[in-house]
Amino acid sequence: MSVDNIPQSSISNLPTFSEINIDTIVDDVTSAIQHCKDTIESVVAEGDSSFNSIVGRIDEADDELSRIWSPIRHMNSVVSSDTLREAHDACLPLLSEYGTYVGQHKGLFTCYQTIQTGEEYKSLTQAQRKSVDNAVRDFKLSGVDLDQEAKAQYAEIQTKLSSLSSTFSNNLLDATMHFKYVTEDEEELSGLPESALAAAKQLAESKNKKGFMFTLDIPSYLPVMTYADSSELRERMYKAYVTRASEFDTDDGKFDNTAIIKGTLALRKQKAMLLGFDNYSEYSIASKMAETNDQVLEFLNALADKSKPQAQAEVKEIEVFAEQEFGKTELQAWDFSYFAEKLKQAKYSISDEQLRPYFPEDKAVFGLFEVISRLYNIDVVEVEQVDKWHEDVRFFELHKNGQVRGAFYLDLYAREKKRGGAWMDECQVRRKTLDGNVNLPVAYLTCNFNRPVGDKPALFTHDEVITLFHEFGHGIHHMLTQIEVSAVSGINGVAWDAVELPSQFLENWCWQPEALAFISGHYETGDPLPKEMLDKMLAAKNFQSAMQMLRQLEFSLFDYELHMQTSDELDVQAFIDKIRSRVAVIKPPSFNRFQNGFGHIFAGGYAAGYYSYKWAEVLSSDAFSRFEEEGIFNPDTGADFLHNILEMGGSKEPMELFKAFRGREPSIDPLLRHAGIKAAAA
Repeated sequence: MSVDNIPQSSISNLPTFSEINIDTIVDDVTSAIQHCKDTIESVVAEGDSSFNSIVGRIDEADDELSRIWSPIRHMNSVVSSDTLREAHDACLPLLSEYGTYVGQHKGLFTCYQTIQTGEEYKSLTQAQRKSVDNAVRDFKLSGVDLDQEAKAQYAEIQTKLSSLSSTFSNNLLDATMHFKYVTEDEEELSGLPESALAAAKQLAESKNKKGFMFTLDIPSYLPVMTYADSSELRERMYKAYVTRASEFDTDDGKFDNTAIIKGTLALRKQKAMLLGFDNYSEYSIASKMAETNDQVLEFLNALADKSKPQAQAEVKEIEVFAEQEFGKTELQAWDFSYFAEKLKQAKYSISDEQLRPYFPEDKAVFGLFEVISRLYNIDVVEVEQVDKWHEDVRFFELHKNGQVRGAFYLDLYAREKKRGGAWMDECQVRRKTLDGNVNLPVAYLTCNFNRPVGDKPALFTHDEVITLFHEFGHGIHHMLTQIEVSAVSGINGVAWDAVELPSQFLENWCWQPEALAFISGHYETGDPLPKEMLDKMLAAKNFQSAMQMLRQLEFSLFDYELHMQTSDELDVQAFIDKIRSRVAVIKPPSFNRFQNGFGHIFAGGYAAGYYSYKWAEVLSSDAFSRFEEEGIFNPDTGADFLHNILEMGGSKEPMELFKAFRGREPSIDPLLRHAGIKAAAA
């Protein structure tokens, strides 16, 4: 299908990143917010209680604001600059104030209640009704019933929280960028694979430095921790990484997030109590699948109890191996990844670096597209003539039966001024406009992998392939929705502890021999992953899985229990140490400041919600077990998942959608089996 033949609604409204004028950002956002407010006041004054005259009109105005703000917010994450950051951050209090204005607008709340109790409600679609019900709930969670003094307090809290979140993120990015280690001593780099050395050399050359440059970006940091023979080098990198944005980070502590964390927790506690909750965790789950704090804690602690004995045995195995084979006793925190990799190679004769040549970028990316094609009859087509924010970015469309269903930008490589990690974000959402057109969904898919080096293509580790699949799982949840009410379209309106279901679900195909046959292929010869290597990789799949499980549970319990606290004198370091004494099997050194870089909960949407990863993993493992029973590329099973999960967005409760696909409530057994937690499975 040529670009000329694509329906206008699918491609005409894409952002023009190259034309964004930093000098006018604040004015543009201010103007768009005012238009939204004027629309709300007009809607309320007119008193028409129909869905379209209230929700439809406000949605149109909010969409205009989103089209201005979305590319600005995104560019600040991927091609930040001092001037862009300044303009971006100046908009945050304006947007926070607008969010509070909407959430506490008594007249607008009354309009939604009128829809909810009116005659038209019965004839609305399921998605329209769910959007109204969610809105009424969210009005109450935004303090619409508070008195004027309390409303003003709530508004002030929201503005401060928005500012603190941005500062936390900025500090973490600056701290990550601040560290650079350059060495010309090749002996110091003994053990590092050729791919890591080539990337470090290329980075040094790009900065007009001799030798090799290492940073705290994961593609640079991880190979050192995994392969470098020098314990001193590992220690240097480890200390720099785990003290990012802490009091140990720089001499003047200018990136220190400690006070930001304390202020954030205090404000969240105030907000929750203002709204009548005992603590922030209780407030958080009011809009989630989980129902009580006890339910979440019982879930996490039960998994921890089942996983810990196996995790302890896994740690002991590393320690015994390090002593017997290398004469190394009393392992330090920066030693475990290194000796674990040595043990893995000894047991399975396989490493990420041996696998890397078999996962060149195009093979992995187009292998992913082939998986989607076989599962959902979706074709992924690249489009060249699209305005982008960086030359590395590619743009693709999803086609089904000759129709465009959605599109996405793909930004794979790490670079300066780009936030670390991987994520999917909305560019625009699927929604029906008041004039009857349908705006199609567009996503941003962002990773931080090593770029091509020399004449070699970008070569991914298998873990990076899993990351790519994970984010694309979020992407197709957003892009394949058939819901046309923006509040419950795609990932919108999906309970936060269920939103990871499609992303974790798609990861499973990275381990299936039938899929690996076309996901992998040697970058020079095109040969598929040899059966011997495949067998070893699959045998090593659950290597130290209990340790990995426990690490995620440690983060989840820290997050959830931290947000249950109400003391004004909370010592966060002492608190995480207490959680670790209960859960962790490797005790970090006293200088470790993991929490100062925990962006998920202090600069993202996972506050008192990090448990969602494990909660949703139960759903995703059980969902995949149906494919194991019926065939991993069974088109009927794929169509069922598409229609019952991906296309439905947030239009129904997650449990209702899961049961429609699986025929029953979820079981924890597939998660335990997939993770190789033997004691738990027994």
